[in-house]
Parts: sequence; C-alpha cells; structure tokens
Amino acid sequence: MTVIRDPVWNNIWIDETALRLIDTPAFQRLRRVRQLGLAYLVYPGAVHTRFDHALGVYHLTGRALGRLEVSGELGDLPERDITILRLAGLLHDIGHYPFSHTLEELETNLVPEDHEQAAGKFLTNPEVAASLEGLGAGAIDEIHELILGRSANPLQGLVSGSLDLDKIEYLTRDAKFCGVPYGEIDVDRLLDSLRLLRDPNNGRMEVGVAAQGVSALESLLFAKYQMFRNVYWHHAVRAASVLFQRLVRDALTDGWASSEHIVGKGDEESLSVFEALATDSDLESARRARERYIPDLRNRRLPKRAAQWWGDALTSALTELQREVAPWFHQRPDLRVALEDLLAAEEGLEPGSLFIDYPAKAGMLELDILMLGHDGSVERLTAAGRAGLIDLPRLGRDLYHAARVLRVFTWPRIELKDPGRVLELVTAPEEKIAKLVA
Repeated sequence: MTVIRDPVWNNIWIDETALRLIDTPAFQRLRRVRQLGLAYLVYPGAVHTRFDHALGVYHLTGRALGRLEVSGELGDLPERDITILRLAGLLHDIGHYPFSHTLEELETNLVPEDHEQAAGKFLTNPEVAASLEGLGAGAIDEIHELILGRSANPLQGLVSGSLDLDKIEYLTRDAKFCGVPYGEIDVDRLLDSLRLLRDPNNGRMEVGVAAQGVSALESLLFAKYQMFRNVYWHHAVRAASVLFQRLVRDALTDGWASSEHIVGKGDEESLSVFEALATDSDLESARRARERYIPDLRNRRLPKRAAQWWGDALTSALTELQREVAPWFHQRPDLRVALEDLLAAEEGLEPGSLFIDYPAKAGMLELDILMLGHDGSVERLTAAGRAGLIDLPRLGRDLYHAARVLRVFTWPRIELKDPGRVLELVTAPEEKIAKLVA
C-alpha cells in the first residue's frame, strides 16, 4: 500500500492495482483538467483538478465499504467486487473533457458523449486495460457500467446515484479550494447511516440511508444548492463558460476544428490547440477566436451582465407572459446562437458579442433513495414516495428553481433597448424563432 497526503482527507491509502492505474498517462491527464473549469477566474484557489478529486472519491468509497463491512451489510460480497467498486470510484472521471462540464452543454452532434460514456474509450486504453488484467475478464465492462449508473451491483449507488460519493467529495473539496463555507456536509454521519436495503416494490437490494442520517442528507442538499448558486453558477463563471462554449461551437460548426481536438486534452492544452487552429484559418469565427475570445479568456476580460431575472422576479415575468422558457433554448444551441447574433445586431453589436444564459441541470437536487425508518420499514424518498420530515423532495425542486438565473451578457456592457423582448423570444415557440433568424 502507498499513502498519498491530501489536503481534504489527509492520508489516502492506495492499493497496488490503483497505483498502477494512477501511473498511466490516461489518468495522469486528469492533473491537467481543473475540477471547476473556468471558476478559477472568480475563485483563485479553484485550481484543484480532476486528479485530486478522483483520489478523494477512491478514498471515500473505501471508507463507505469499510463501514458497511463492519456493520455486516456486505455479507459474502467477494473481495473482487469490492475492488471493482473502489476502482470505479477512482476512474469515474477518466473520460472528462477539458474545462469541467462546460462542453457537455453543446449539441450532441458536436460533443456526442458525456464524460461517463467517453470513459469507455479510456478504460480500453492498453495501459489502463493492462492494469486491470488481474481482476479477470469483464472488469472493464463492470467498471464502466458502474460509472454509467447501469450496473446491477447492489452497491451501484456508491458510484452513481442520489447519495454517491462523487457528490460528497466534490462539494467538500470545491468549497475548501474556493474558500467558501457552503460545502459543509456531515460526512461521518452520512457514511455511518449507509445501509444495504431491499426495495419494497421490486425486491432488489440497493444502497440507502437510515433515518438517523436524514439530517446529514439535508446538509448534502443544502451544500449542493449553495455551491451551485454561489460558485458553479456564479455570474462571472457563467460568463466565461458561455464564451468558451461559443469559441468551441464556432470552431466545430465552421470546420476549423473537430472533436478530436477536445477529447483527451487538458485545459490549457485544449486552449492552445484552438489558438493554433484559429491562427491557421481565414474564417471570421477563427479571427474572432484568436483576436478576442482566447485572449479575453486568458486575461479575464469577460462579457458583462446586461440583464438578469431570477427567483420570484423571473417567475412573475414568466407568469405575466403565461409561458415558460421554451425547450428549444436548451435543446437547440444552434437556434440560441442565431438568436443571440440577431439581438446583438439590433443592439449595434458585432456577432458573438451577446450571450443568453439559463443554466440547467435537471434532477441535480432531486432525491431517489431508500430510507430505513426507525420502525424497520423501508420507504423511498422521491417526489412520489415519503417526503420526510421537511419534505426533502419538494425542497430540492424549490432550491433548484431558486438557484437558476436567466442572464444576458454583452461585450461591452450595455443597457438593452428592450429587456422584455429577450423574455418574449426565449419563451416563444421554436418555429417562430427559426423563421425570425432564417
């Protein structure tokens, strides 16, 4: 066993197989992928990486399995299966794109896979595969199924689920490195309350939580809400994110770059690649990238807020229109970009100088987890199941609504001629917008 000193969890003990995986170039790449992407432009300490985070998840997986073993929850689970689970925790981010989750918001024809799916390519890397040979045939597929959240393993929930250890780790680590007090989670209480429970509806065993751990579950929910509202969806973080998305989208749609220039790269490496490609292209979007987008990202000259709506103000505005933000806004980034450039022209701005942002992460604060009651009964915490003492499922939905902000960013900062027109357009039917921008 090898020990790695970690600023969050102190000593992390690494077994031989994990150490071989860590030493592969595919895993070492994660040192060059910042955990929070462009958030370091707002929180200077947020330069921790997916490498650090992966070690932390490996550590917490081991702790959780240890607690379950001590309490007799694991029964006769083979040692191999326990090792597979720990390695799935270690490798869960091995397919991550540069700049955190920013690029996963682009169209699927441009970035066809999320990082969990992309992990499959890295798991079959010769050096990674060789490191897993000792676990026998099928180990790669088993690990990938756990990462995808599709495994039949009753401990699947430790790797991907409402209470997975990934969430506990990143909230704790991100708060520490951002220097904010929002990521406080009662980790020990949460791990102590883990149980293997039988679903009363289908009879399958899965990871759940004992009733005494509900308060710790609440701390996880509130920490996630606070981190999204104050860090992940901070207005300047989102301004940098939409700028980088536009850079990459222009490059891919105009053909002066391809997805191979994204996959398997680190943050700065990716930006340098796009800079070189833009230098070799005569297209207008390439000129914009090399003269404006890339230098301004590097020097933190970000688009500024020209308008924003959130919480009750957003609800009231949408109620007055008797509409919601239309599905196409997230499903058709191409239409959104065309609308942005149309509005930019109306405001006297150049193309690529106005951005509309309304971040979405459906289900991020929803629960779907079994709970062992004080009377020994097992119920599911979901919108359709037992709500719990403070109605955690409904609370999660309300917090999600409160965390989201609809913003318009411009370069330079301007006063929009008619802010209400933006709301009218983003709530309009797809067909109307398609005709408008044609």
